[in-house]
Amino acid sequence: MRRRETWRVAAHRGRPDIMKRTRRSQTPALRSREWFGKDDRWGVAHRAWLRAEGFSEKVFQGKPVIGICNSWSELNNCNAHLRQVAEAVKRGVWEAGGFPLEFPTISLGEMLMKPTTMLYRNLMAMDVEECLRAYPLDGVALLCGCDKTTPAQLMGAASADIPAIMIPGGPMLRGMCRGEELGSGTDVRRMWQEVKAGRMSEEEWCEVESCVSRSAGHCTVMGTASTMACIAEALGMTLPGAADLPASDSRRLALAERSGARIVEMAREDIRPSAIMTRRALENAIRVDMAIGGSTNAIIHLIAIAGRLGISLPLEAFDRISRSTPVLANIRPSGKFLMEDFCYAGGLPALMKEIAPILDTKAPTVTGKAMGENIARAECYNREVIKPRGEPFKPEGGTVILRGNLAPAGAVIKQSAVSPELARHKGRAVVFENNRDLLERVDDPKLAVDESSVLVLKNAGPKGAPGMPEWGHLPIPTKLLKAGVRDMVRLSDARISGTSYGTIVVHIAPESSVGGPLAVVRNGDWIDLDVTERRLELLVGSAEIKKRLRAFRPAAPHYERGYGRLFLDHVLQAHEGCDFDFLRGRSADRMPPPERFPNPSV
Repeated sequence: MRRRETWRVAAHRGRPDIMKRTRRSQTPALRSREWFGKDDRWGVAHRAWLRAEGFSEKVFQGKPVIGICNSWSELNNCNAHLRQVAEAVKRGVWEAGGFPLEFPTISLGEMLMKPTTMLYRNLMAMDVEECLRAYPLDGVALLCGCDKTTPAQLMGAASADIPAIMIPGGPMLRGMCRGEELGSGTDVRRMWQEVKAGRMSEEEWCEVESCVSRSAGHCTVMGTASTMACIAEALGMTLPGAADLPASDSRRLALAERSGARIVEMAREDIRPSAIMTRRALENAIRVDMAIGGSTNAIIHLIAIAGRLGISLPLEAFDRISRSTPVLANIRPSGKFLMEDFCYAGGLPALMKEIAPILDTKAPTVTGKAMGENIARAECYNREVIKPRGEPFKPEGGTVILRGNLAPAGAVIKQSAVSPELARHKGRAVVFENNRDLLERVDDPKLAVDESSVLVLKNAGPKGAPGMPEWGHLPIPTKLLKAGVRDMVRLSDARISGTSYGTIVVHIAPESSVGGPLAVVRNGDWIDLDVTERRLELLVGSAEIKKRLRAFRPAAPHYERGYGRLFLDHVLQAHEGCDFDFLRGRSADRMPPPERFPNPSV
């Protein structure tokens, strides 16, 4: 009989951040031994099927089986280099005595996937969870990059709850055009406005296309991808420094190799996501999100991750933490610099060390050490990029929560990107019933709009769009751009890209398509926005609002079958994380021994 692996782990009761191994006979620690550790019919069959790939018998001799969950795809430039990253992870796994097995999941490419990757985030999370649950894995290395791939993998890992480590792909190299540094997304939006206003030539615009994206990797600004990589590190789910190293930097591969070695140790120590992504880790992640001026999308994703762990994370927690957390990262779209500059300035460890007094530094991490130990030796090398806590870039956190009769369940605005003169504003609504209506009319010279107007987009939320696309960055009408207008108050139940900027209110809940108050806003209605007071009000009498709501009739559903129907039937609203209602909470499911489900062909 083969030697049984009997290592099991217990957290030290007094120090949950320190994991100890204890030997206990009769109790196999490695889940994969249920597949490969037996000499019966099924043990032989399971080993034989993998030996068909050319592996020797040595790989089954008590080695932890480590899945490499790869979201690589040629349809997703952000993740196009993850094959090479996976090879580096495998090196680390082999060196540490593990047995690496790579497998694919769907990949969510933000730029090419329509109508939105958000429609498929939950599908990817389910894909990850079910693969981790069904296969003989003792631990998993999660390879992510583009916006929704990171939260989807975190959600799936939280639900499956086997030892897991995140390995972000990193940002692409900064764009360069005629001596000017370009940030993907943010500067393309800015320059497109210049084209529409007639201030940028077609030749210059064509040159931007060839210069803005110079390598594989995700967006170079503090968009959603960079934000979620920082959040994964702040949660304690990555090795220190994983969030901001450029995708093409050789140190990215070295970090991937070290991550591969570490997940083998974690599998032996049984350090699971539920032991790391605790409430205090989630609050650390919110605080870091505020300090980096992170994407508004982080709110939805963090609520969804918390929901998988059975932890309530109300919008009030984000606003409370925002009020006591300054923005220290001077990075576009809120600031001046790019993610490369952030990395060279010391990166996320340096920023976290700066706010260490307001973090829970005892929170556990995948290193087996507390967060405070991970960042203790970090240094800042450029105070223009990472500001001191006593001299912040902005006095309060990047994102705040708005309330009012227009958003009874809340709305979100990125105050670090708001034009100061529009932070308090009253204006008349110019309403677009859906995105098609917006695109058809917004540049019409006859549109009744001026710079004081409030642009309103309906039916762009989770069910209304469907999938809550990044349509919230409503374009400024061309006639106003030509008149020199650079920003306007815009609001919707949609999302915005993390690369967006301006005075844009998003995530209005409940959404218009389910009868939220946004559904009954009419052209000419006065709207009051006060970011400082966290207020968003429709200045229409309550009786009139009720009368309009009584007359509201929802549109026909977008889908009658397939995943789209599943999405519409079960997706939650923005303030609940847009996860599926049946996926929230800790899973009671446990994978039975594989012999319970024998393959009848064997």
